[in-house]
Amino acid sequence: MKGRLYLIPAPLGDNPPAEVIPAPVLDIACQLKIYVVEEVRTARRFLSVYGLKGHIDSIEFHELNEHTSAAEVEDLASLFNKGDVGLLTEAGLPAVADPGSALVALCHRIGIEVVPLVGPSSLMLSLMASGLNGQSFAFCGYLPAKTEARRQSIKSMEKTSARLNQTQIIIETPYRNDSLFSDMLITLNPGTLLCVAADVTLTTQFILTLTVAQWRKRQDFVIGKRPCVFLVLSQ
Repeated sequence: MKGRLYLIPAPLGDNPPAEVIPAPVLDIACQLKIYVVEEVRTARRFLSVYGLKGHIDSIEFHELNEHTSAAEVEDLASLFNKGDVGLLTEAGLPAVADPGSALVALCHRIGIEVVPLVGPSSLMLSLMASGLNGQSFAFCGYLPAKTEARRQSIKSMEKTSARLNQTQIIIETPYRNDSLFSDMLITLNPGTLLCVAADVTLTTQFILTLTVAQWRKRQDFVIGKRPCVFLVLSQ
């Protein structure tokens, strides 16, 4: 009988895993002997604090990241002949804004059972805490890096939000957080609601929803280079 694919969540930062991941999930993570991970060094560190310290060398690691070819993903199918496999992301939930989704898709094609396990999602936690529409929302991922294209995307996103009364959820590479935030304040309408959720679940957590007009008055506000989720709802 072939193994299953377990989707193993990771903390969103350096907080202890027990604060954000249930004990049964940590138990399963420590029982698996085969892992597909985005980056082996990070995975070894996570699994060490999960409870495998001193036993990491017994784990078989395979990398799946943005550089993995489609053929290399297909080759991972043979792992399930050996038993259960864990998919571990760099932060949060595997396969959500994460290259591991290619392995999940493969498992569905070849008949491998996929088992999602409970853990932190920066997207859902930010939506929960934003006070914006949690009945209708869309994850927009990353916006274009170039200023003009990014501003066009922000305006288009705001129009969609207004038309559907739908919360729009965006993420960004940390070093571009403040440039994205600046473009949002320039581009969005004054009455549009904007939530900034940074360092979610960490001791430095910051989550605040204001209108764009209110954000514009906070001229000294800086997000900095930390994980951040932006949520927009047009009024």
